[in-house]
Amino acid sequence: MASEKTIEIVKSTAPVLKEHGETITKVFYKRLFENHPELKNIFNMTHQKKGTQPKVLASTILQYATYIDQLDKLGDAVGTIAQKHSSLAIKPEMYPIVGKNLLAAIKEVLGEAATPEIIDAWAEAYGDLSKIFINVEDQIYQQNESSEGGFRGKKPFKVARKIMESKTITSIYLTPVDGSPIPNYLPGQYIAITLDIAGHAHKHTRNYSLSDYGNTKALRISVKKELGDPDGVVSNYLHEKVQEGDILEIGMPSGDFTLKESSKPVVLIAGGVGITPLISMYKSLKGKGRKTNLIQCTPNSATRPFGNEIQLQDDPNLSTIVGFSDPLASDKKGENYDFEGLLTEEILKSQLPEEPAEVYFCGPTPFMRLVLKLLNNLGVKEENIFYEFFGPAEELLEEEATM
Repeated sequence: MASEKTIEIVKSTAPVLKEHGETITKVFYKRLFENHPELKNIFNMTHQKKGTQPKVLASTILQYATYIDQLDKLGDAVGTIAQKHSSLAIKPEMYPIVGKNLLAAIKEVLGEAATPEIIDAWAEAYGDLSKIFINVEDQIYQQNESSEGGFRGKKPFKVARKIMESKTITSIYLTPVDGSPIPNYLPGQYIAITLDIAGHAHKHTRNYSLSDYGNTKALRISVKKELGDPDGVVSNYLHEKVQEGDILEIGMPSGDFTLKESSKPVVLIAGGVGITPLISMYKSLKGKGRKTNLIQCTPNSATRPFGNEIQLQDDPNLSTIVGFSDPLASDKKGENYDFEGLLTEEILKSQLPEEPAEVYFCGPTPFMRLVLKLLNNLGVKEENIFYEFFGPAEELLEEEATM
């Protein structure tokens, strides 16, 4: 535990971090990859290019500085990050490397303001934080290894099947090369896939939600092809190059965007490919006796995945409505879809039970902003709202609300 003096110094730097945190983290990543280019194999370099990862790290560091004397308030954030790290097989020896480059970045950006006293305090604070993550991640690794089909690190899986689900989404079924059982997972979790693409200087690692539930033969991911997006190098490679029989390197199912142990009704709200973790949840709720409403939003019938699977979930407690933002001429309201345009407060209200329900949602950032705004307007309590979003949560409170 950090000393009282260290806690006082670190908390005093919070205003500076709020102002310069993103600059510090951008410098940090630049230094990290220059000094350790092998780490590019682990990080999502598209997030680096778009600036998402530096924003996330800056937000995390600011939270730590603010609550260093109330670490219980960081519980959810620590758990989420530890799950992400375990999916990537982060090792304890990587933490000193990160710490060295982070402290150097603080010095570089703040200059003389980064006194030896401040750097020493942050070195101690970082050491404490790294121990927290190492311990939590070790618990996850041990739990993974002891579970059926579980393993530590990465493992080769074979592409057993590829199925086109819609105009833009393809499902890939993965089975262990060694013939072992598929690892257990919770609906809503994801796996990390690492690809070595010819002509690229480093490997690419991406996380994809597991889009099925109850299949004991294979893990399934469903990937959207990023049409015309040069940053969609991995998703496009999975669509165009990966074939049945190919071997992919994947990590253990991870993530804490999962259904809570509860008897409350459930509302699932999916935008586009955000249906992938939610259909896993939807299928897992069959026969559980929990009233469940799924709202699936997508441009039209050509882009809608899993329509047949959703209809096959024969359970009076499960219901679905579908919204098309750009229906085809052949799409018929009342037959292919239930509402046209963006999700509205009125439509969402009609799907919220009278008793408090748990609401889970996922989709593109503008869609998630809209959903969160509507839920807040309808008075849904924060404790009943769950979502998966890569980025500072504050970004979802911005005013943009378009698809």
